[in-house]
Amino acid sequence: MSVSESQAASAAGAVRPLIGITSYLEQAQTGVWDVRASFLPKVYLDAVTDVGGIAIVLPPQPADPAVARSIVASLDGLILSGGADVDPARYAQEPHERTGAPRTDRDGFEAALLDAAIEAELPFLGICRGAQVLNVERGGTLIQHLPDAVGDDRYQLGDGVFNPIEVEVDEGSRLAGLLGEDLRARAHLYHHQAIDEVGDGLTVTSRTADGVIESIELDSVPFGVAVQWHPEENPEDRRIFKGLVRAAREHRASRAPSTAAPAKEQP
Repeated sequence: MSVSESQAASAAGAVRPLIGITSYLEQAQTGVWDVRASFLPKVYLDAVTDVGGIAIVLPPQPADPAVARSIVASLDGLILSGGADVDPARYAQEPHERTGAPRTDRDGFEAALLDAAIEAELPFLGICRGAQVLNVERGGTLIQHLPDAVGDDRYQLGDGVFNPIEVEVDEGSRLAGLLGEDLRARAHLYHHQAIDEVGDGLTVTSRTADGVIESIELDSVPFGVAVQWHPEENPEDRRIFKGLVRAAREHRASRAPSTAAPAKEQP
């Protein structure tokens, strides 16, 4: 959000929506401490706050359906962030030799959050791993090591180097609506896995030139979008995050109690 956009929103009394962003637990060192800590790159926070949202970090934790519903009820929008591979057991496969060690705490937490978000029609955005979580939780599967399918490592160069390519999104999709007249997105790629069989109720909205799925949407909710790339890595293009925050603001407004005065009873 530009300064002028932020000022206009403030003048209009717009409420800054709360956007929960999932994270994961890593061993971290700071000063004399060497402890497990919630970890999330700052670029995710910037992507939300730049467009008028408030970022809330959500660490993995035990979450039954009731807990997940409580968390979702406190939010206006949700981002399932990138990170480690989804446990292949969740889609009934044995792990490939290049598949990372399972993070069952994160898998279970995000699955519960996603179920609650879909139930509540909370706007959500999946990013990289987040797109894969959405697909798996809808009964889909993953290609566990993409170089086996495409022959090289161009989708994940390694050493934290993102590979930007141009992706064009299908007309008529929700994602296309976020991008506006220019349906192209500069997709910063860093994934060695990809969506294989598409889950129930999901629509593919973009692919690369060699057929790798780069975005999906859940048709049954007002805003359920997931991209395989990392839009948070492109500060020059915040269109997807603007769309999420706009949908989150609308969701918040739809839940607000009416302030209209009750009609007087006729004598």
